[in-house]
Amino acid sequence: MSGNDALAVNSVVGQHANLEITTHGSNWLFTVCAIMGVSTLAFMGMAFRKPKEQRIFHYITAAITATACIAYFSMGANLGQVPIQAEFVRPDSAQVFAAGTREIFYVRYIDWAITTPLLLLDLMLTAGMSTAIILATIFADEVMVVTGLVGALTQTSYKWGFWTAGMFAFLFVVYEVLIDGRRHANALGGAPKKAYNLAGVWLIGIWFLYPIAWGLCEGGNVIHPDSEAIFYGVLDVLAKPGFGFLLLILHRNINVNELGLHFRQPGQLSNRTHEKNHGGRATEGPGPNVGAPNNTTTTGANNTVV
Repeated sequence: MSGNDALAVNSVVGQHANLEITTHGSNWLFTVCAIMGVSTLAFMGMAFRKPKEQRIFHYITAAITATACIAYFSMGANLGQVPIQAEFVRPDSAQVFAAGTREIFYVRYIDWAITTPLLLLDLMLTAGMSTAIILATIFADEVMVVTGLVGALTQTSYKWGFWTAGMFAFLFVVYEVLIDGRRHANALGGAPKKAYNLAGVWLIGIWFLYPIAWGLCEGGNVIHPDSEAIFYGVLDVLAKPGFGFLLLILHRNINVNELGLHFRQPGQLSNRTHEKNHGGRATEGPGPNVGAPNNTTTTGANNTVV
């Protein structure tokens, strides 16, 4: 066999939608999968240019694209999807006249449920935001993703109720990133302020296009699943590898301690164990945890990190 035969190999009787991706859509999804995979390797390579205790943003960003790589492999193979009756059947449309049922990739939402909180974590840690605010924003983000999924799987007009709930959650995220987050970043000043403001505007600007994509695809059944794959794929490339490269380049001269993040250097944990076993007397090895006394939780810039 030659070429992309994923659709034929993974064809399952009874699981076909009337309207689903073609080989062209599958090829594009596999292309995005490759972009995500190469980006993951690039982010890990960039991490080796930093000391181990300075790599947190590289690891988070690599986890984002690695997760997306797996999700796009699944979608390219036409897996992780289910046929759902379209609310709007458009027999006069050249693109979607075949629906009936439309293919909905629930694996895309699994991807977003993992990667969008990590994107926010990348961004909000850059501003030195408090743990409470970060958790509240991530909760709103998860509500946004889950309501999008439930709406996509709903066959009636009630899907728009879920879309509306997701938009309220999204607006909370926008407020925290563009208003509250910028206040924290401005207080830090310098390179963190620049990194947060540029990366934050980039991310939120792209995220505003996702509800439009949802309305044209899962919601309104306006464009073909191949066009849906291109629309979401371009957005995901910009929001994940694009955001990641921008953030990490801006982070090249930022020390994580400036952001209130303190991580033990290699060997410090074993040294603390050695001290405890010798009645608290250090006989050799590196000193106490950078930026924090032993056996305490480090707080800085309203962040709590062990």
